[in-house]
Amino acid sequence: MIAASLGAFGIAAVLLWIAPRAFAGRRAAELGVIASLVSLVELARIPTGRPGALWAEVDHSWIAPLAVRFHVGVDEVSWPLALLTAILTLACCVWLWQSETSPGLVALVMVIAAASIGVFVAQDLLLFFIFFELALIPMWFVVARWGDPGLSGDQARRAATKFLLFTVTGSALLLVGIVIVGLQARSLQIGDVRGTQSLAAAILIALGLAVKVPLVPLHTWLPDAHSKAPTVGSVLLAGIFLKLGTYGLIRLNVQMLPASTHRLVPWLAVVGVVGIIWAGLACLAQDDLKRLVAYSSIGHMGFVALALATMSRTGVLAAVFGSVAHGLITGLLFFLAGSLKERYGTSSLNDLGRGLYGRTPWRAVAILVTGLATIGLPGLAGFWGEFLTLRAAYEPASLLPQRLSVSLMVVATVGIVLATAYVVRFARLLLQGVPTRLDLDRDLVRREGIVIIGLLIPIVALGLFPTLITALGPQIGYAP
Repeated sequence: MIAASLGAFGIAAVLLWIAPRAFAGRRAAELGVIASLVSLVELARIPTGRPGALWAEVDHSWIAPLAVRFHVGVDEVSWPLALLTAILTLACCVWLWQSETSPGLVALVMVIAAASIGVFVAQDLLLFFIFFELALIPMWFVVARWGDPGLSGDQARRAATKFLLFTVTGSALLLVGIVIVGLQARSLQIGDVRGTQSLAAAILIALGLAVKVPLVPLHTWLPDAHSKAPTVGSVLLAGIFLKLGTYGLIRLNVQMLPASTHRLVPWLAVVGVVGIIWAGLACLAQDDLKRLVAYSSIGHMGFVALALATMSRTGVLAAVFGSVAHGLITGLLFFLAGSLKERYGTSSLNDLGRGLYGRTPWRAVAILVTGLATIGLPGLAGFWGEFLTLRAAYEPASLLPQRLSVSLMVVATVGIVLATAYVVRFARLLLQGVPTRLDLDRDLVRREGIVIIGLLIPIVALGLFPTLITALGPQIGYAP
């Protein structure tokens, strides 16, 4: 099932590269939709098992001299994130269902999706790292080659190169940490090396993954990359790429190196909460809708960092739920921002004009509902990630001082207030008021409506039925 999921994307990417003319225009996106559906169905077919065990496990020798194995499988932490990747990739391919879509762009989306799922299913540290790196270069091309058409190629390439330099540097630190663990434990299998004690490895791995999350102050590449990327590039960055970092923190730090990571958790918690407040204030100052959504991602990832810093089962559950909810909600926000930019040629709140309720009512309602989801309105997916994080911070594991944790919990609630303020601000500036721009107004087209409804359904479903994820029972992997 896992092999079929990865293979569907791989086959589609190869076909698009070797025969681009055969898949010109909409045919490329149609092939991407088929591959995404196959991957999604195969992942959804995986039978869930007991918490802590691997499901759909495949384990074969790969590089015998280095004891590297092609060892893959999913569990209660990785399975929801793999499903999220397939869902967002499917949405991206539907979005690209246009006559001018390049087969090369769709092929890159396929590679990125396959590599991301590979990260979530890898049970060998070197295999994890290979998949982790495999998505970097394709994303550089997505941003640099197919970036914002209103910008010069140099601007897009600079943003893409900044993204690449930050993430490659983080990957170098991650690799050194993996090597230290492998040498100390004499194994690269994640299950075998759990419990290894190496403070140096824990620090290096955490720093390398913090770039990807991203955590303040390693976040500066994110707003530039989002503002220059095409719509699907922004969705992939926010919805999938950031989850590679949060998943890595769960799997490699909290679960694999708990004894060493517990010495880092006060710093992780503080950095996460600083990011929540910083992002909220930055969002209040943004005029560009895409940059606003990008900064909001930093705040949401701050909640995930705070949840993980509690080193508790509730914290891991909050991190998984928050990551999935953020992927769906922020992915949809970027689709909506992209829809506005494609139609009006700008994502500036001032230039877009006011009164979207009267100009394009369906688009306006979708923006409002998604905005309410991002601030954690009860009944929508965003609520549970934030609620569980605050619950975990109130009763952290003994590894995190409770006085510090509760203090940070109180500060984090200010971030929720700030999020409410910036959502109300852009709703007032964009949705309400007397309509000021009617010449280019047109409501949602078919592909936009399909994507928006397709993402709103799981956002509402997870809000009303959180047991879809909580019943899986994500584990911390050790006894606190």
